[in-house]
Amino acid sequence: MPTCDLVLPCRDEAAALRDLLPRVPDAFSVIVVDNGSRDGTADVARSLGARVVTETTPGYGAAVHAGIEAATADYVAVMDGDGSFDPDQLLPLLDEVASGRADMAVGRRRPVARGVWPWHARAGNALITARLRRRIGMDAHDIAPMRVARRQAVLDLGLQDRRFGYPVELLQAVTRAEWRLSEHDVDYHPRAAGTRSKVSGSVTGTLRTARDFAKVLA
Repeated sequence: MPTCDLVLPCRDEAAALRDLLPRVPDAFSVIVVDNGSRDGTADVARSLGARVVTETTPGYGAAVHAGIEAATADYVAVMDGDGSFDPDQLLPLLDEVASGRADMAVGRRRPVARGVWPWHARAGNALITARLRRRIGMDAHDIAPMRVARRQAVLDLGLQDRRFGYPVELLQAVTRAEWRLSEHDVDYHPRAAGTRSKVSGSVTGTLRTARDFAKVLA
């Protein structure tokens, strides 16, 4: 299996990284993008062998873009660094792309327990993906919380959003570019203790994210 850089956009995820990074399969070289952390995220990441990139512009899209630009492998994976996903489940996604069966492989969240995915976040996700399927014929049911693609191909899309609208812009762009998309169920766990979601951790966070999504869809 080819090597692949794994970009983890992080803000105050030190508690999660202590458990997550040792579980990353050897096929992935980890790039932690520190997006304004105050809890020692960068120090924890370095101590566990990850490469750290600092991105001072706040926003999910800014962190992801910085990580992809810093990557050097032909393939790049992106996953949240909050401990809610199993990094070994990236391997089937990488295999789909490396084998040529898909241009991008993405995860579709499947909560492992009740309450893992708050109702307001789940409802917002369902509305956005339904709108994307109707509007552009996108064949996916989640906003790609885990994904693998060729690094240069992603950069060539010219994505502009640097906030939470980034994954929506990505899905629009790959659909219009007629990429072959492969969707896989992935386990969705509670976040690591001591961390808090910037999106689903509150109704306010979800509404702010929905606003960013709406700007991209406008």
